[in-house]
Order: sequence, then C-alpha cells, then structure tokens
Amino acid sequence: MKKIYIAAGLFLTLMSSYGQNKSSEKADNLYDSYQYVAAIEEYLKLAESKKADSHVYKQLADSYYNVFNMEEASKWYAKAVATNQDAETYYRFAQALKSQGKYQEANKQMDKFASLLPNDQRAKDHKANPNYIPSLASKDKLFDISETTINSKDQSDFGAVLSSDNILYFVSTRNNSNKTDKWVKQPYLDIFQSIRNADGTLSEPKTVSELNTSFHDGPVTVSADGNTIFFARDGLNDGNFDKDRKNNVKIGQQGIYKATKVDGKWTNIQALPFNSKNYSVTHPSLSQDGKTLYFTSNMPGGHGDSDIWKVTVDGNNYDKPQNLGSNVNTAGKEGFPFISDNTVLYFASSGKQGFGGLDVFKADIAKNEEAVNVGKPVNSEKDDFSFSFNTNKNEGYFSSNRNGVDNIIKAVPVCRVEAIAVVKDRKTGQLLPDASVAILDNKRNIIATKQSNSKGEASFDVECDTDYVFQVSKKDYESGTYTIAKAKGGKATVEAALEPVEVIITDKEVLLKNIYFEFNKSNITQQGASELDKLVTVMNKYQSMVIFVKSHTDSKGGVAYNLKLSDQRAQATVQYLVSKGIAKERLSGKGFGSSEPKIDCKADCSDEQNAQNRRSEFMIIKK
Repeated sequence: MKKIYIAAGLFLTLMSSYGQNKSSEKADNLYDSYQYVAAIEEYLKLAESKKADSHVYKQLADSYYNVFNMEEASKWYAKAVATNQDAETYYRFAQALKSQGKYQEANKQMDKFASLLPNDQRAKDHKANPNYIPSLASKDKLFDISETTINSKDQSDFGAVLSSDNILYFVSTRNNSNKTDKWVKQPYLDIFQSIRNADGTLSEPKTVSELNTSFHDGPVTVSADGNTIFFARDGLNDGNFDKDRKNNVKIGQQGIYKATKVDGKWTNIQALPFNSKNYSVTHPSLSQDGKTLYFTSNMPGGHGDSDIWKVTVDGNNYDKPQNLGSNVNTAGKEGFPFISDNTVLYFASSGKQGFGGLDVFKADIAKNEEAVNVGKPVNSEKDDFSFSFNTNKNEGYFSSNRNGVDNIIKAVPVCRVEAIAVVKDRKTGQLLPDASVAILDNKRNIIATKQSNSKGEASFDVECDTDYVFQVSKKDYESGTYTIAKAKGGKATVEAALEPVEVIITDKEVLLKNIYFEFNKSNITQQGASELDKLVTVMNKYQSMVIFVKSHTDSKGGVAYNLKLSDQRAQATVQYLVSKGIAKERLSGKGFGSSEPKIDCKADCSDEQNAQNRRSEFMIIKK
C-alpha cells in the first residue's frame, strides 16, 4: 500500500520495502506503517551495531528522505548505492543532493539512474539536458516574493488560497490538540482562515472549526462565489482506513470532501464518491466555472508515485477521473495542483528538472502545453509547492521549507513588456531583415542583441515601467538609437527607420563625417567606428581603391604633442580598417597635428572652428 504526501515534510509516498531480514524486522514494520521517525531510531541502532546491510542503509535513507532531512538522507544513500543497484535509490540520492545544491554530484547519480532505466522520461530528460541548472537559474524572474505575517514559528503552514470574498484559507499544524501523528511525531493538520484587508495585510488566523477533526484536514479549494468548499481529510475520521494489527496502527487514506456555506458556516459535509481505502485523493483545486476538479492521487493508472488528475463536476455528480498525462505527470511525484482563471495549471513536481526537492511548474491546459519550471525565486533547492494565484488581486501564495519548516510566501508577478523593434529603410519604407538590434537599460548596458527577422522585427522580453533603448545597425545603413517608451505591460513597438549610407566620393577624397576621439586619446569610439564602416563599404565596392588617412588636431596643444597625438589617431584609424578586412597594402596614414588647419584662426579660434580643424581626411591615392 502507498500513502500519498500531504506537505513537504509530511506523509511522503512510501516505497515498498524489500530485502527484509530478522534483525531489521522491527524497523521495517515501523517503516511500513509510515512511522518514519521511530523507524529512523531503530535503523540507526542497527547501523551503529554494525548489523546494517544495503537494505538497512536504503530504508534509513528513505526514512530521512520522507521527513525531508536531505543531508542525512544523502549520507545513507551513499552507503546504500555502494551495493544496491535499485534505480529509484539512485534517483532519490540525486534528489537529496540537489536539495543541497550539489548538482555535479547529483548528475553522477542521475547518470547511473538513466543507465538502469533508459526509457524512463526522467532519464530521457536528464540525458537530453544534464546541465540544465545554469539556464534554469538565468531565466527571467516571473515573481517577486515576500514572507507573510501568518506563519507560525516552528509549525508547518501551507496550502494558502485566497477566495473571492478575501478569505485566505490555509492548513497548519499549529493546533492545540494533544493528538500527535505517529508517523512524523507532529500535530495533525487543521484548516485556518485569515482575512485579507484592503491594504493587503492579513488578519490574525483562526481555525475553521466546523471543518476540522481530530485528524488531518486540508488543504482546500473554494468556488468562485465563495459558497462551496472542497477539502482533503484523513480517512481515520470516518472509518476510511485499514488497520495494521501487527503494529497497532490505523492506516487511513486521504479523501476529498465537499461542504457548503450557510449563514457564514460550512455545513452539509459530503465525501466524494471516488474516495478509497486503497489510494489517496487530495490537494483539490476547482476551476473558475466550477465544472472541473483537479486533484492529486496515487490511484491505479498513473505515471508514478502520485499524479495530477481531473474530474468533471455536475452538482453532486462526478464523472470518471482522468489522468492529465505526460505533459504534467512523471514517474516521480506530482501534486498540489491549482487551476487559475486563465487555464494555467500550477503544480509541484519532483520528477521534472528542477533545483531540488519539489519545484513549482506551470502549464496552459487549454493549449496542451508541456509544463515549464517557474524558476527562482519561487523555486529553490528545497521543497517549493502549493502555489495558488488570485487573478483579481494579482497575487499568489506558495509554501516552501527553505527556512527549515513549511512557510507561506506571497508571490507577485513581475510585470513584463514585449519590446519590439521594427527595422525599415527610412527612404523606401522597406522592412530590413538581418539588422543587429541591441536593447540597452537606462545605464546604457547592453542586455541582449538579436537579428531582425524576415519582417524586420526583433523582440525582447523586458520589465514594465522601465526605460530602455534600441541600438540598431545594418550594413550600408547609418546606425540609429531609438527610445522605448515606458509601458505597463503588453507590447511596446518602436519603428527603427535607418538612413541608407550615402558617401560622397570626389576625385581627391572620400568625404565622411568627423571621426571623433575622446580627449587626449586615440582609441576609436563607437561613433567613429560607424563612420569608418562607411569607408569599409566604399573600399569593398572599389577593390582597387587606395586610401591615405590624414589626421589633424586643433591648435590648443603644443606642436610636438599635437603631431604625436594625431599620428596615433591616424594609425588607430588604419588598424580599425584593417580589422574590418581591408588589406593593409591599400592603407596608410600620418598625423599632421595643427600644421594644416582647415580654418586658419590661430589662437583666436572659436569652439566651432576648433571642431572643424579636428578632422580626419581620407585621400584617394588610387581609385
């Protein structure tokens, strides 16, 4: 029998024991009845007394894994895999290592897992992209996150969903019951609620007493009108359990129940017809129209430990549950579904490529999309799960044990804009493909560069309410800079009309705009490079052309200084042209300092006259 997990550190799916022996019988019985904390104590005694074998090591590691003590789990998995060739042990070992950020070590275990189960989708994903972490970590941030004020100090809080009437429902082990779950030696879960105030703050939580029992209750989902609730509940409350007489333990399965609100109280509690003693159904999420209920189950016909399913709802009638298929489910664990207003399903998975433990994924159900990881900061190396989103308030909630215990965290979408440059010829209006389009931030740092497509378009995903600039260039065209107006979402389209390069060629020289240099420097600037590229175009067109570069300064400096500086600039210009593919035999250059002023104004030159005297000339030696 398998028991489905409820939260990150509670009730993880049990893998069947095997290889039991007489010395480990007591520990194995505790493990098989889900009493993981007690099982750990017994397995440790065996390990310390040197009676341990690969079976004990694996069971001890799995016990730690099931209560999310990944450091201890990885320690014992390392011993288990020394003699144990079970594929899932390697997979769990890799997961435990990932949760500690040890990705290279995890990859080694995934390599072994993939060699043992090459047709498993997890193995295929690993072989196709084993080093996915850097690209996953560099994804654009989708959400900003912040701690909520409703978390208890050292108890588990998760499953938060915000209803249309501004009630935040969640579950917690912060109850005052004297009963303790034998499996993990923690209090049972209760359903709580907190009021979301107009300013976004949350009131002090209180129990939803009419829904809570002496055993586990929650998590919940609420209908759009706020008057119907579906919630998970432990089968121990209503006799939906089996009894392990050997260990004197009742083993109940999670089931989903429905209640309606009357005079502000939940009443008329009914069990759904597909609850079972043989498997669990939990983590309910109701669609906006109330016609489809999504849930987690380990019922027969799934892909792995636990899968996400859906069932059509018509009043109190329910069709046969349907598995969501391989776009969502894997041979690992999937759970905590939440279906948003816009048909995007959020869920948690340990079977898809993530940072470690459970990660939050999303998939558009209407489009039959492959699920994608929502990235950091929602996901971490620890367990991140139970994501929900309220479209009207534009805020979501999820839970994570990244701080050692399950806490509820608020998530607000990062506003994104699709900034589009449409590149065209200013004179003809013709769209220009293969133009280089760079997008720069307000500090003029290049964020990304793309080539325009066949429609002359280059698109970038950027943040809202932020200044950006396009820098656009294309061969035979003047480069251009274009400001992108701040936007609050959607698309921001900018027309980037480039001027065709038109260079005047006389009998004696090629006329370009001034080649500017920084004060007291001889390196080529971006503006200077744009002008020199025009000369490159001309010389490529006229293959026999030979150019002599004459560089001049104004008369501000001394004669010797000006001569040296201008000669350095002439040589830098020649070197730039050579770097662009012009044969060095076709080029030469020399600095003339202030000896050949264009305007002979001597010491009384104005700023404009000095600017005209600071020039480069491109003399045609041979045409």
